[in-house]
Amino acid sequence: MRIVCIGGGPAGLYFAILMKKLNPAHEIRVIERNRPYDTFGWGVVFSDATMDNMREWDPETADAIQVAFNHWDDIELHFKGRTIRSGGHGFVGIGRKMMLNILQARCEELGVELVFDREVESDAEFPDADLVIASDGINSRVRNKYAEVFKPDIVTRPNRYIWLGTTKLFDAFTFFFEKTEHGWFQAHIYKFDDNTTTFIVECPEHVWKAHGLDTADQEQSIAFCEQLFGKHLDGHRLMTNSRHLRGSAWLNFQRVKCEQWHHYNGKSHVVLMGDAVHTAHFAIGSGTKLALEDAIELTRLFRDEGDTREHIPAVLERYQAARNIDVLRLQNAAWNAMEWFEVCGARYCDTLEPEQFMYSMLTRSQRISHENLRLRDAGWLEGYERWLARKAGLEVRDDETPPPPMFTPFKLRGLTLANRIVMSPMAMYSAEDGAANDFHLVHFGSRALGGAGLLYTEMTCVSPDARITPGCAGMYKPEHVNAWKRIVDFVHGNSDAKIGMQLGHAGRKGATKLAWEGIDEPLDTGAWELISASPLPYLPHSQVPRAMTRDDMERVRNDFVRATRMAAEAGFDILELHCAHGYLLSSFLSPLTNRRTDEFGGDLENRARFPLEVFKAMRAMWPTNRPMSVRLSCHDWFPGGNTADDAVAIARLFKEAGADIIDCSSGQVWKGDQPVYGRMYQTPFADRIRNEVGIPTLAVGAISEADHANSIIAAGRADLCAIARPHLADPAWTLHEAAKIGFGDVAWPKQYRSARGQYETNLQRAAAAASIAK
Repeated sequence: MRIVCIGGGPAGLYFAILMKKLNPAHEIRVIERNRPYDTFGWGVVFSDATMDNMREWDPETADAIQVAFNHWDDIELHFKGRTIRSGGHGFVGIGRKMMLNILQARCEELGVELVFDREVESDAEFPDADLVIASDGINSRVRNKYAEVFKPDIVTRPNRYIWLGTTKLFDAFTFFFEKTEHGWFQAHIYKFDDNTTTFIVECPEHVWKAHGLDTADQEQSIAFCEQLFGKHLDGHRLMTNSRHLRGSAWLNFQRVKCEQWHHYNGKSHVVLMGDAVHTAHFAIGSGTKLALEDAIELTRLFRDEGDTREHIPAVLERYQAARNIDVLRLQNAAWNAMEWFEVCGARYCDTLEPEQFMYSMLTRSQRISHENLRLRDAGWLEGYERWLARKAGLEVRDDETPPPPMFTPFKLRGLTLANRIVMSPMAMYSAEDGAANDFHLVHFGSRALGGAGLLYTEMTCVSPDARITPGCAGMYKPEHVNAWKRIVDFVHGNSDAKIGMQLGHAGRKGATKLAWEGIDEPLDTGAWELISASPLPYLPHSQVPRAMTRDDMERVRNDFVRATRMAAEAGFDILELHCAHGYLLSSFLSPLTNRRTDEFGGDLENRARFPLEVFKAMRAMWPTNRPMSVRLSCHDWFPGGNTADDAVAIARLFKEAGADIIDCSSGQVWKGDQPVYGRMYQTPFADRIRNEVGIPTLAVGAISEADHANSIIAAGRADLCAIARPHLADPAWTLHEAAKIGFGDVAWPKQYRSARGQYETNLQRAAAAASIAK
């Protein structure tokens, strides 16, 4: 084949090397705009795993890089006067110029033609090429030419950063955080050769502007950074090699993601590679990794499918399909890491202590979990677990193994939970005329025996017309109190668990069939009148609710107060007000469902007026030593609905009204919503509210294993973790997860102790067998 690589960065050069090595008959040219052996930028970084991958495909290149690279295992944080170090992370740093020189030399050795100092305007300049690799960077002219085909999604991020260097050498991947009168700056630092260190300084846009850096030239910006980080530089200067840029050298990161990666231009097949098709933020240092692995995967497919012109279309289709998954996974991790650095000044720097800040930073991408940290640096993690346990009030000796974060106690007012695991409220649709029965006794009793620290009832309705379905539980008749008290007494008498009641009103989502008969479908017979903030049905064929009058509001408020008093009589430990998922109080909070023009509609404060009125009346009735929580839909996932910004504001209002903890869910407000699902996908809402509003939070949603819960609690992203469906599948979820992670200091019910040893032995055998199979 005749192959032209436009752009002589890592992607184009490495692909040229691998393809020439695969078949020396290929005619391959690399066209580079810069002069020979000339490049800009300081160091690049990638992981040990990428290095291993390169060694498999071209040992000669890998060996040359290994001689020149700097390897380190440690990450070091300098924050609030403390220095904290963790090891086992495995990074490779090398000067960008050195790496490109190695790749250029290898190309020449193999017979690849290198063309320097040539600007390429279009792929049409190479009409005889069978394959054109558009590795021409983030501002790719080829991608822009065929924008309608490639459909690039380019997002410019708000933080500003400047890429500098210094002769001060560091022996770890180092992070500095410094606070000024206008906000926080952070520096990302890594040594890449025997003489030089990359020194990236980053800050939010408003901090950048407040310091006048938007009008500063490069020399002034460098002088500012030298003064800001002077105590860390020990007299060394900061340097720039971006003098070719006009004006300020401060940049905004651009995330690039393309829907289509390849195109036939009528003569040649054109494929994007490297930064031209995708970018990953420097917060996890994976731009070079992506470029190199693009080259490897495309070469792999040509090797396996055939490396002739006839095979190009099929290979390119498989290439995009194969790489897209891995790239999206890494881009998502990079996005998480990038967002962490974008918000850390507002969310974490002032609120977290250095120990927890370090943990939060290490797990910022969500690719590194609690147990993964243990594999990397067990000593550091155990020390952190010990610190966290002591913060929770436990007395843990220095020579004593601390409990995992999810098994630390948690206090709210007069309530102390034995651990951080909560059984989330889940509708069972099995009540009889609103009364809990034997099913509920077994349901809640088995989960209490299963080790959860707190159980929540399903949404318990405050009146007959507040029910979702005829099978929904209630708290509005005297007999309801006794039915619930029976369950509460069993939980308290047979376990260490606490139990809370969630009170709610279905509103426009009421009078529907039992879930297994048709979820959200309106009743064929026996329906009751519905009320809501505005007369909007949930489904097009649902009953249309009546917009509430002031008299309706007073009645509903009084129903909630009555149910609150009854819940106290039944002995519940905590009370939750349901303001989520499109039910009555949620319908006031969301602009999608609240179209009122009176004092209960319009701006957020007005929309929150009635839910707050209800909450305050309940708080006045509920015993002062018992806490109250509020469940919110923290994102409506629909245009025009509430977003995470609104959830922060709403949470702040409930905190001021006396709420003790916010239960952070999302969605189900408007039919047709489109949540972005994924592992722990709602936890960011809990994280933001906890650390920006300053109120404890409960994370819920796709939390399915101990590693998830431990990571969330340890990072300070939430204080409690609510487990829903996994608790339906496994009543003893908490006990079983403890056994899976080898935590033995958790009590099993005495009636079940004889099964514990066999269960733990079976887990050990299964783990050993899996290890042997690998």
